[in-house]
Amino acid sequence: MPRTCASIVAMATEVERKFLVANDLWRRGARGVSCTQGYLAPGPPAAIRVRIMGDKATLNIKSATMDVTRDEFEYAIPLADARHILEALCTGHLIEKTRYRVDHGGFAWDVDVFGGVNEGLIVAEIELEHAEQPFDRPSWLGSEVSDDPRYFNSNLTQHPYAVWAEREA
Repeated sequence: MPRTCASIVAMATEVERKFLVANDLWRRGARGVSCTQGYLAPGPPAAIRVRIMGDKATLNIKSATMDVTRDEFEYAIPLADARHILEALCTGHLIEKTRYRVDHGGFAWDVDVFGGVNEGLIVAEIELEHAEQPFDRPSWLGSEVSDDPRYFNSNLTQHPYAVWAEREA
């Protein structure tokens, strides 16, 4: 049966900064949603992922660059299709995490608590309008890792946190 084209959720240039989380103060009032994602192509030149977040599924294409500014295209897809792609077509390990939305200083932060092979990793992300946009750093924010490819989700599917964090400890 033919399908209609998926609707575009977002098509834009993404400006995202990523940080380690230093403590649990962010948890006050935070509500999380379960997320599973996998990569058809971890990049470069592009990372192509499928994500199920709660009861919604998306296909995402993002330029795989070392900059905080990247092209990003995201499309809603049927949940059944996403499940099949995750089970049959993705490379490496699947990303398992709970994503929490935390409001601070007029911004919505995404705090990802990883499970599975990336257990122990907690990162916070903020999306900005431009790379130099100022923001108030919450007290629970740790070191910035925006330019460290080890913390890219696409890299965590190939090189899980549990493996390299243990080696570095």
